[in-house]
Amino acid sequence: MLKTFLENINQHHLLRFADELSIDEQEVLAQQLREIDFSYLDHLNKADKVDMRAIEPINVMRVEEIKQQKNSFEKIGLESLAKGEVGLVLVAGGMGTRLGIDGPKGVYNIGKTRDVFIFQCLFENALEVVKKCGKMMPFFIMTSEKNNQETIEFLEAKNYFGYDKNMVKFFIQEMAPCVGMDGKILLEEKGRVATSPNGHGGWFKSLVKNPDTAKALEESGVQWLNVFAVDNVLQKIADPIFVGAVVSGGYDVGAKVVKKADPFEKVGVVCKKNGRPSVVEYVDLTDEIAFSTDENGVKLYDHGVIFNYLFNLDMLYKTKDIPLPIHVVNKKVEHIDEEGNKIRPEKPNALKFEMMCADMVELGKNCLSFEVVREKEFAPIKNKRGVDSVESAQQLLEQNGYIL
Repeated sequence: MLKTFLENINQHHLLRFADELSIDEQEVLAQQLREIDFSYLDHLNKADKVDMRAIEPINVMRVEEIKQQKNSFEKIGLESLAKGEVGLVLVAGGMGTRLGIDGPKGVYNIGKTRDVFIFQCLFENALEVVKKCGKMMPFFIMTSEKNNQETIEFLEAKNYFGYDKNMVKFFIQEMAPCVGMDGKILLEEKGRVATSPNGHGGWFKSLVKNPDTAKALEESGVQWLNVFAVDNVLQKIADPIFVGAVVSGGYDVGAKVVKKADPFEKVGVVCKKNGRPSVVEYVDLTDEIAFSTDENGVKLYDHGVIFNYLFNLDMLYKTKDIPLPIHVVNKKVEHIDEEGNKIRPEKPNALKFEMMCADMVELGKNCLSFEVVREKEFAPIKNKRGVDSVESAQQLLEQNGYIL
């Protein structure tokens, strides 16, 4: 049955080495094949280009305006937090490969004179808000198959950096097959298909698919979920001012944004698409859009998202079955060749399928684009050196009074 199915979709090569496997190994492979969502392959020949004619500017709540209403926003936000209406979702499925470690990115140590781990920065930032509102927030952490166990063991050993461990729940994001440039799914080993996490856009479906986290969320009384990525060590988590601005404004979604360093900085641009709030990824930006200005010469698309969102939970439940766009990206993927030899590529050799959290902005009927000062809230760690690196993050942390 499985063999016939694979032959029908031209992926029968996945059983090439089946006869060399033990009975137990054959069953493990068969189980993995039964669990794979082969519909990802339907996106290989689709051109998911954004129609720029449907794009228009969106209003951004600027830093100056936020300062004027800071006290009222903060009061409303702290009240919501004190009632237990806000939960946290940390997207931490990535590995620290580009940082030179074979482990979860969050365990990377950025300290100079003492240990300061990426996870530590995030938990300590959350605890600052706990002190203000007097209540621990449910803390959901999305890991991947590749780093789940190591992430849990690390945080257990560090006692969650002072956060109440009973409030922390883990769930694993779903995986997607990795495909060669010829459209054939790759084998990682003779008895295992090469897979990778299906992108951070699948976080809510993965959260509610996991019985433990789904139950915890339902019983928590949470009305909002603050979703953030693991690599921005300077971000404010469950920021009361941000929460208050979104809640008081009646928004479905809130997105923290910064003024872009240049028109083609590698951040998604907030805008409207077909009249709805949206984010256009930097790779899709045309010169015309990137450099367009109003009558006063002010750039119309000069703010980018920093992966710090606030989503209304009711809206998420209502829209959870709406499919998100699948982005096909070129990546380096280790695999075995037709003879079973291990291939370790030096340049992109395969295609991965990913959903983006930024695309979830379109699920809401409205979105608050909330500007923050990048030097105070945006220190992403993508690389070891250079732009968006360990070095630049260390500099920004120290600039903000953090002792490394």
